[in-house]
Amino acid sequence: MKILLTALNAKYIHTALALYSLKAYAKEFQEHILIEEYTINHQEDFILQEICRQQPDVICFSCYLWNINQIHRITNNIKKILPHVLVILGGPEVSYDAEETLKEIPADIIIRGEGEVTFYEIVKGLLGNTLDFKKIDGISYRKENAIFSNQDRAPVALDALPFVYHDITAFQHRILYYETQRGCPYRCQYCLSSIEQGIRFLSMERVKKDLQFFLDNHVPQVKFVDRTFNANEKHANEIWHYLIEHDNGVTNFHMEITADILTEKSLFLLQKARKGLFQFEIGVQSTNIDTIKAIQRNTHFEILKTIVHKIKSYGNIHQHLDLIAGLPYEDYASFRCSFNDVYALEPEQFQLGFLKLLKGSGLRRDAEKYGIVYRKDAVYEVLYTKELSYFEICRLKQVEEMVETYYNSGKTLCAVAYSIKFFPTPFDFYEALGDYWLKQNHHTIQHSKMELYTIFYAFVSQMKNTVPYKDVIKECLKFDIFINDNVKTLPDWLQEKADEKQKRWEYFNHAELIQQKIPHLAEQTPKQLSKRCYIGFFEYDVLSPEKEKKQTVILFDYAKRDVVMQKYMCYRLK
Repeated sequence: MKILLTALNAKYIHTALALYSLKAYAKEFQEHILIEEYTINHQEDFILQEICRQQPDVICFSCYLWNINQIHRITNNIKKILPHVLVILGGPEVSYDAEETLKEIPADIIIRGEGEVTFYEIVKGLLGNTLDFKKIDGISYRKENAIFSNQDRAPVALDALPFVYHDITAFQHRILYYETQRGCPYRCQYCLSSIEQGIRFLSMERVKKDLQFFLDNHVPQVKFVDRTFNANEKHANEIWHYLIEHDNGVTNFHMEITADILTEKSLFLLQKARKGLFQFEIGVQSTNIDTIKAIQRNTHFEILKTIVHKIKSYGNIHQHLDLIAGLPYEDYASFRCSFNDVYALEPEQFQLGFLKLLKGSGLRRDAEKYGIVYRKDAVYEVLYTKELSYFEICRLKQVEEMVETYYNSGKTLCAVAYSIKFFPTPFDFYEALGDYWLKQNHHTIQHSKMELYTIFYAFVSQMKNTVPYKDVIKECLKFDIFINDNVKTLPDWLQEKADEKQKRWEYFNHAELIQQKIPHLAEQTPKQLSKRCYIGFFEYDVLSPEKEKKQTVILFDYAKRDVVMQKYMCYRLK
């Protein structure tokens, strides 16, 4: 018998942890179980052909918000081509209205909630020819044109679940996901955790053993899927301490944390971490007090602000902060305020999301109460609310695109930081940039990196706020270009002066200077240095906050990066 476990991941670099966990738990039946991962960017016909070529007896789909529509269509066609095949669905997108899903999608079984034990019992029954749907907890199923649901599956002890990674070569160039806990103590109404009860943890002995595997194999990045990594301070601190003590100098660990509950003990520990060892995702969602109460977020923003500033002062941890547009009681002016509150914290990444009414979430249940209108099909994104019109949401989406293009990309941080000073608030800057982007029809085509710089310069060159400072901003853009990329060709509006090439060679021939600033490249010839470095000549001191008019020379070192900011290193020269 061939049992195919499959997923449509959002990107190739992602891995479907759920599939590997199912297979690992059913280890005695390994020879019958095959995993195939695709992405939502594959053509559906390609996925359909690949699955059918396998001639499986059982097909299991891992269903999420981003792939359910494609899985629906693929399942319809599989049932026409291979009507004898048993189709099983599982995952959060089908767990909370399983019977309704079976009315829409011609699958045979839905595994609700946690799937390892349930999947094991199904496989055991199939292989032993003893499968009795009525005796398996945690499933809804179709039988003789009727749909039935059994009682929920009791939660599994996490230490009973085997570690899923063994042959690391199968995961080259991909992000590995790992969990040390299931459940969440919080009841955020936009999240599926709002209907779960309790939280369970892996034993620390098991966690340390698993983490050592990642460290020994020099995995580039591990993302914890724990809903709130630091929900239990002792648990989080012990893991952080272990990773700091056993750091391999390579692996980065990404955690989703609640910042305002971090204690001084945790902060003291985190201060010791190697630069780039940890990466934190922190959900702010809103700074509107009425909104926070409505979604039961219980975030203390003033405390969060203090904690985020402290972590930033350490200079060793990348912070990713989130906001959600479309929440109850948040109108356009309120969201503008939330945006400015969070932007002032200067996170390395600033994520603007739009409310998605997830199946099983409290806000989906209360959508009518709050006047939230959302899309019928996945991803169930908000269209408008009582407080926020559809056209205002469209405008916020343009702001989001500008933040992604010019802030989160890291491509224009110097120019953005300087330009924002001439607008009432950061939100107003991105709003104006978005309006210009639309007016020029830049949203209709893809742009190269250099085109993005040119568009930015054109924007500041025609805004009355920034026209008097466009020469300074041009210098900032020049700095942004060289701090991000080892480029050889500049746009027309940023050409070098005639004597700069000769000056550059004089610096590269200055052995004492090279030894002092970039000793790791001291053995390189001037010609080799010219390929691994760049020396830029600026009319303004772009490294200073004031950007005063002053001849400035900067050496850009393309052999070294700042692992938190992901910028090349640079040094001021005399």
